[in-house]
Amino acid sequence: MLTTPIFLVGAERSGTTLLRLMLDHHPQIAFHHEFEFAVDQLDEAGNWPALSAYHEYLATHRIFAHSRFTIDPSLSYPELVNSFLLQKMQRDHKPLVGATVHYEFHQLLKIWPQAKFIHLLRDGRDVARSTMVMGWAGNMFTGVERWIEAEQLWQTLSRQLSADQHITVQYEQLAQHADQVLTQLCEFIGVPFTPAMYDYATRSTYSLPNPKSLSQWRKLSNYEVQLAESRIGLLLSERGYPLSGLPPVSNTPWLRWRLQVQDRWARRLFRLRRYPLRLYLKESLARHLKLKKWHSQALLEINTYDERRIK
Repeated sequence: MLTTPIFLVGAERSGTTLLRLMLDHHPQIAFHHEFEFAVDQLDEAGNWPALSAYHEYLATHRIFAHSRFTIDPSLSYPELVNSFLLQKMQRDHKPLVGATVHYEFHQLLKIWPQAKFIHLLRDGRDVARSTMVMGWAGNMFTGVERWIEAEQLWQTLSRQLSADQHITVQYEQLAQHADQVLTQLCEFIGVPFTPAMYDYATRSTYSLPNPKSLSQWRKLSNYEVQLAESRIGLLLSERGYPLSGLPPVSNTPWLRWRLQVQDRWARRLFRLRRYPLRLYLKESLARHLKLKKWHSQALLEINTYDERRIK
């Protein structure tokens, strides 16, 4: 088993892909993208899933398929997920390995108790705005939920870690002072900083860090900002992010219900625009009727459709 893999954790849309590309382009670090499939099937008590069910789950998992990992059926659950990181190391011919995890990352300690964690923090209003653009939320009120969950989970997890096991990096600092932040991260990992970490800009669609990417939430309407701050104002302040100064919105039950309904419809409309109607209806119907085989087929079709769209 690996002893100290490195995990990059934080909310989706907080800049984890950018930082992961930087780490992966270090000559000594192999850094995998989304690795949630290693932990998201554990139950609340942290018990391993049944291996047969887990293998079946991976069979329709788009990110796992894209990772091109092989499954050794003779391995136990912790040995199996550990083997995925080993495959990444061996494939890239590098001595260190890590991965990005956005959800359930507290479960990682059950497999790798000495793992190192890089917590990437970004202004929750920017995260929520980006989440809306992705079609994952229909308004700023619900758009902050992924950020809230990640920050609360990190707050709990960080208390279980020793000082040399974790570090927090602000995306805003990375965008403005990349050399300084990356040098600090390399010291934490135990490798020297190298300009090769910027080579991703010539090998991917991601450009070099740009301070102009900051505070995009200021392009939102006052009401949208107020909706976000009505839920995360205190958390933002605790993390050093100044509030807008706009008057607060009363977070009433009626407001919450209305925004939740609007959110559900907005997400459904987004998926309807994204996928052919036949495929959307097939996946929805199979999921609601719990037709396992039919739903698996629909998920595989969606995976194929997404892969073509990305390319």
